[in-house]
Amino acid sequence: MPAQDPAANGSRADFSATLRAAIDARDVTLTWLRERLAANGNPVSGATLSYWRSGARRPEGPQSLAAVEHLESLLRLETGALLSLIGPTQRVGPLGTPQYPLEQARLEKAVAETFIALGSPVMDPGRDVSTHAVTEVGADGFVISRTTRTILQCTSGTITHVPYLDLTPDQPVPAPTFTMVSGGRITRRHSHPTGEVHGMMIELERPLGPAQTTMIEWRLEFPPEYPGMRETGHGVARNARDVLLWTRFHPDALPTWIEAVEETPDGTEVADHYLDGATAIHEVRRNWGPGMLLHRWGYDDRD
Repeated sequence: MPAQDPAANGSRADFSATLRAAIDARDVTLTWLRERLAANGNPVSGATLSYWRSGARRPEGPQSLAAVEHLESLLRLETGALLSLIGPTQRVGPLGTPQYPLEQARLEKAVAETFIALGSPVMDPGRDVSTHAVTEVGADGFVISRTTRTILQCTSGTITHVPYLDLTPDQPVPAPTFTMVSGGRITRRHSHPTGEVHGMMIELERPLGPAQTTMIEWRLEFPPEYPGMRETGHGVARNARDVLLWTRFHPDALPTWIEAVEETPDGTEVADHYLDGATAIHEVRRNWGPGMLLHRWGYDDRD
């Protein structure tokens, strides 16, 4: 069983003690609170209120947090007096079985070897909770850069480092330029001999314990000798709460066709997209993964 976070236990105790004192000072019952919460659209069971008061549980999720905000009003507390004491969630959420979002055994082997070369477990104990990947496309129709911002969560143990890879299946390419924007520093880079897998290892600003989260942001840029790419995407090995691709085209190079490609263990799905006067497209998946989400585009008839 993972060790409990002492700070989280302290927050839970402070929350329950403050709630209990406020209920006593207001001289009201849990039934009275439950009825008024329900009447204002924040239903919470009497048992849940009892758990919160005793410290056996603490509020989790947006509905519970909304109820706590209303409790502050009902108990005549200052705004944030209870919310500020809840502390970070200890729920990891649904994970599913981690898998490589790859269809080729050869590429999967190259990915595993790259992880090992970076000094990472083949399946590290972290997951992307929420990822926004923004790709800039130049006037020649090729990718210039991709900036990725991720909420990273530890699923077990302690995380101090996390690897990320860039894949170009069936197309050997030079290594792109990995740059850390915020949240850590790059300690190692590695390119697989096939030229189809390039990776980096990020040292986080602070260690993450079970269920804790942090934010990191990094950028990929492509050198002049890099072959022109008209594809971009992001892959996750575990279930993610949301994945967003935002691909922004140069106004002088709007593609004649665009498609979104979703590769999961259940198969591959392809859907057409249309700019309809815009210069960018986006793709969102919620509670999704493992899988790869891609945008592809071109400037002539599709084969």
